[in-house]
Amino acid sequence: MAKKAAKKAAKKVAKKVVKKAAAKKKVVAKKKAAARKPNAAFMKPVTPSATLAAVVGDKPIPRTEVTKRLWAYIKKNNLQDKVNRRNIKADDKLKAVFGGKSMVNMFEMTKLVSKHLK
Repeated sequence: MAKKAAKKAAKKVAKKVVKKAAAKKKVVAKKKAAARKPNAAFMKPVTPSATLAAVVGDKPIPRTEVTKRLWAYIKKNNLQDKVNRRNIKADDKLKAVFGGKSMVNMFEMTKLVSKHLK
């Protein structure tokens, strides 16, 4: 009789484990369905000013592409500070974009660049 009771208990535990596993799979499936959509405002082409156009080009491009091209320019010309990589040293072209500042941090940079977009 002890063996029968042990088998029944084992079956109950196995059923609970199977139910929990099935419930977890359902939760995971729901999370995958809720994918993020890109914001249309970021994809809208903007026209850079003449000073910014010297760095990123003069054709209308989305804000995200402006940032990508700006970072490509900074890395190509080795303008990141060696110690604190968040700081950007401005060369002649970037100094005009940054309002005459010789060094800005990367968060301030986006604020200054947005003034040059229409």
